[in-house]
Amino acid sequence: MTGRQKLRIFYIEDDPDMIDLVRIILDSERFEVVGAGDGRTGLALMHNSTPDVVLLDLMLPDMAGWAVYQAMKEDADLNHLPVIVITAQNTPIDRILGEEIARVQVYITKPFSPQELRNAVETVLIPSG
Repeated sequence: MTGRQKLRIFYIEDDPDMIDLVRIILDSERFEVVGAGDGRTGLALMHNSTPDVVLLDLMLPDMAGWAVYQAMKEDADLNHLPVIVITAQNTPIDRILGEEIARVQVYITKPFSPQELRNAVETVLIPSG
């Protein structure tokens, strides 16, 4: 890309292989994927360098993904960031919690296709209206 910086995507996920997979799927001149292995690290990274999009796993070792999401929503510096949940939690109640109650921008369940992830990122990056 000439003259433009890459869009930064933070992926908060405790499985390094998943971070690598997402990095491969989204690796291009357009995106930079930064991984964080736990919620506290992810929140700290967001304060040091604001991402364009946050990918969030729900099952993290130090704090639940929903706790990370809630901390983001309560933080004036982070509450505007688009969040895509990527999780193995695929029960109807999980999906209702994510889409209807928490109102995350996109809720993706594992396993997902590369195109599903690319579409989700494009969806949150393109302003509606």
